[in-house]
Amino acid sequence: MNILDFLLIFWFVAQIRAISFWLYLWQLKEYHVGRFVDHFRTVQGKKLFWSKLFLVKVLFVGGLYLEYFWSYAIAAKILFLGILALYIFGAVRAIGDIFVRSVRTPIPTKKIATLYLFLVLLTLAFTVQGFSVFGLAGLLIYDLLIPLVVSAVVLAFQPFAVLGRNRILAQARAKRAHMRNLKVVGITGSYGKTSTKEILAHILASKFKMAKTKEHQNSEIGVSRAILDNLKPEHEVFVCEMGAYNKGGIKLLAGIAQPQIAVVIGANEQHLATFGSMENLLSAEGGKELVDVLPADGVAIFNGANMHARKLYEQTTKKKILVGLGGVLFAEEIKAEQEKITFHVRTQNGNRALFEVPLLGAHNTENILLAVAAALELGMTLEEIAQACKTIPQRAGAMTLKKGKGGLHIIDSSYSANPSGVLADLEYLRVWPGKKVVIMPSLIELGNASKDVHLKIGKKIAEVCDLAIITTQDHAADIQRGAGDRGKDVLYIPDWKTIIDKIQSFCQAGDVVLLGGRVPLQIMQNLAP
Repeated sequence: MNILDFLLIFWFVAQIRAISFWLYLWQLKEYHVGRFVDHFRTVQGKKLFWSKLFLVKVLFVGGLYLEYFWSYAIAAKILFLGILALYIFGAVRAIGDIFVRSVRTPIPTKKIATLYLFLVLLTLAFTVQGFSVFGLAGLLIYDLLIPLVVSAVVLAFQPFAVLGRNRILAQARAKRAHMRNLKVVGITGSYGKTSTKEILAHILASKFKMAKTKEHQNSEIGVSRAILDNLKPEHEVFVCEMGAYNKGGIKLLAGIAQPQIAVVIGANEQHLATFGSMENLLSAEGGKELVDVLPADGVAIFNGANMHARKLYEQTTKKKILVGLGGVLFAEEIKAEQEKITFHVRTQNGNRALFEVPLLGAHNTENILLAVAAALELGMTLEEIAQACKTIPQRAGAMTLKKGKGGLHIIDSSYSANPSGVLADLEYLRVWPGKKVVIMPSLIELGNASKDVHLKIGKKIAEVCDLAIITTQDHAADIQRGAGDRGKDVLYIPDWKTIIDKIQSFCQAGDVVLLGGRVPLQIMQNLAP
């Protein structure tokens, strides 16, 4: 093997790493073009293209172009050695990432396997033939264009994916139609869907044979898979979480699951960027599409604490139930403690029961009330529901308490992040003594509401926290401005090691640290091993 062969090997290894990352990103965004494009509006997304490494590759292409015309032998050697060093670095980095497990790779699926195989073979063919045709410049240009190459292949395979998707949806729709005695509860909203689903599923499991959508199974494929794989003839109730990124998405899901009971949690600005307008968002995750497809004898349950859900309640002519303040079912004497919520639930007819629920944060009362209303509608008594709520697992509330190093209390709320959830998580910190710290990224996919949302978060941080660490640059300044005079206590720190050092120097035993949203995994590993 000569030095050129080594260059091609190193180049190929670097491309494999790039292919893995871009497939990971497409999968993370659920192959949704709007979500994928929105990623490049963030600072992190922009850096994928306008990095120093990207500019170095562009300069090398320019240098090769000039060398082609001027033919300086020494320049050609320098350029070749520089490009060789570049791809040795890329290959070593790729291998190193595998050993330290920091490489971002997609979750293995049949679709990913097909895309990955096609892209690897395409890149291998270019490695063999491309250099002989295009030379070193061809390798660099292919490298620079790899995001477009991966995206083009993903989009080219979409028609085939759609055919497979439609077949799965049709099979799920047919299976559901044959289960005529099955009761289905559809749950939608911009936030709280998973918590409400898990709470309701736990309650119903104490009396019924039931099934539910699993974690992240709230898309058309996810719901269809849940029906095809999880639903059995003996099941009496199916609890179905429904999420969408476009108008019409919830209508599609409801057509598959055919719910008789709709639970509308409410809407906020989450995913506004993909919906395009608040009107589109309210139609889908706001609940209107779900309510509209209910059968004549169906019932819709609304969260009175959310203004959008309350407004839809007022507009709904089908059988409807409002829970919360002013509703037929509401909570009294709410007491939020560090590891549980205690309150009384009162119904319109005067029934009253004490609820002791081992969930973190008073905001979970809204989710519990919605679940209680659905369980009552399915025939359970208030006392049966209260008894079942005593054993709800803590993870059902989307926040879990962990023991950290040095006597710290770590609140893990990293499952997801949305405006309402972040504000509620911050409010929960009030029940803890000692210093209160939040570590979180900026929120994404909020469209033109981003600035206002982050100003509100900053204001809440100033009211509750002693220190806030923002891990992403987007809107960190807005959070600081929202904190006003306390803005100096809101720090933008992207490096996880620096964050750990700051926490260790700032906190002591008994203090509490909230991890809100998708923070670097190393933070959790070092704070709560």
